[in-house]
Amino acid sequence: MHIYIHIPFCTKKCPYCAFGSYDKSFDMVSDYFKALCFEIKNYKFKEISTVFIGGGTPSSINSRYYEPIFEYLKPYIGKKTEITTEANPNSATFNWLNSMRKMRVNRVSFGTQSFDEKKLKFLGRNHSANDTKMAVFNAKKAGFKNINLDIIYGTKLDSKKMLEFELQNLLNLEINHISAYSLILEKNTSFENKPQFQKDSIVLAKFLFKRLNEMGFKQYEISNFGEICKHNLAYWKLENYVGFGAYAVGFNKNKRLYSPKDLIKYIKNPLQKEIENLDKNDLKIEHIFLGLRSILGVDSQILNENELKKAKILEKENKLSYKNGKFYNTNFLLADEIALFIYDDFTKN
Repeated sequence: MHIYIHIPFCTKKCPYCAFGSYDKSFDMVSDYFKALCFEIKNYKFKEISTVFIGGGTPSSINSRYYEPIFEYLKPYIGKKTEITTEANPNSATFNWLNSMRKMRVNRVSFGTQSFDEKKLKFLGRNHSANDTKMAVFNAKKAGFKNINLDIIYGTKLDSKKMLEFELQNLLNLEINHISAYSLILEKNTSFENKPQFQKDSIVLAKFLFKRLNEMGFKQYEISNFGEICKHNLAYWKLENYVGFGAYAVGFNKNKRLYSPKDLIKYIKNPLQKEIENLDKNDLKIEHIFLGLRSILGVDSQILNENELKKAKILEKENKLSYKNGKFYNTNFLLADEIALFIYDDFTKN
């Protein structure tokens, strides 16, 4: 089974961030973790394949709060269980990383975003490039071998020169995974309605993807490069996963389960879930979109006659490849357009 645990606390809310997080609610940390432990202890576990602690900023919370969670999960965690925590470079101290490593966390993902100080300031980050370098050093010192860094591209400050600067800094740190996200102007963020902050350039994206592959970070999903994160792969396969905490989402067969998007509501009743029922067409379109934006591909058997015909057209145009009963995307940047072209509107069937 796969587990996601949401930690909705941040020392600072970034202007582009639309994730469920609070930067002025640290007085609720103790009550939140009590509720989180209560929710976890009321779930019937089996062997755990992956755990992902996301946020928010998990490293903004003292590691002692995680101890009862891992003590409870210990019987279900095996030697091959992948356990990831997100962290910010300025709050992931050696002591914090070392404590999490002792709790069997074996993968860390740092929200670096950039190595350029001007770009970091533009993105509202409260760490420096040196903070990232020290965080990676401390993670290795604590025994982490699987280390990811997030970077953001497509800002008004980006150019090939800027991206090459980012890439050289990444390469020097000798990590095994990079997540590269294009800046999105999300609703209800400070960056909303500010198109001048964004540089939506296909040329830059292609350059970045090409250089990452040349550096040995093989692309396996539109935003992910390097050694595959098993937890993320489970999402793209539409495997079942459980979400714990406020804002967390879970998935079970044909249902998506949502936790309250409010700290107080969650703390009062951590077991409440809003359920979204997905029909076979909902699941099909998700398989198509997720398969085309990753190395998973799309099983030809789920396509109807007309969709199969359109997929074969794209194969002839070298926009898709076909192998062992699956269609694979040859350019992840075109994933959404290809999916929309292939997928039929079922209301017309």
